[in-house]
Amino acid sequence: MIHPQGHHLASFNFGTMRYAWDDPRLKAFQDNLDRVNAIAARSPGFVWRLSDEEMEAAQEDPEGPLRDRPNTASTLSVWQSPRALWDFVNKTLHQHFMARSEVWFVPEDSGYFVGWWVPIGSHPTVTDGIARWQQVQKNGDHINAFGARRLKVLAER
Repeated sequence: MIHPQGHHLASFNFGTMRYAWDDPRLKAFQDNLDRVNAIAARSPGFVWRLSDEEMEAAQEDPEGPLRDRPNTASTLSVWQSPRALWDFVNKTLHQHFMARSEVWFVPEDSGYFVGWWVPIGSHPTVTDGIARWQQVQKNGDHINAFGARRLKVLAER
């Protein structure tokens, strides 16, 4: 599973929030979303991220791919390489917030990640992300979708 030529890495991660979005215990998380997203957008290798408005619509759609996952926070993005995504996740302010994820997210229902290759210029959907995540849950890592452990291996190459 090497980086196929002519492709970028799609990344979908999600988890269930411990509290309702308007709960004051989520204030630190909410207050830093724009900051972390801005760091991502400036990071080497960043290509694209689904807008906040589109993500919110997907999360709230009663017929959508997250319909069975109320109170979900998620991100869908595209990166030039596994290394670029890995470095953003682990070497920026993002890492500080990941370390505090149990404060904001339900521990046994959070930190879900799936990565997969998309042709350069493609913008995947939340439906794509959920389908790929379900593939990994059912079949484990493979060429079409993989989890965080495999991302680390690919980033270290």
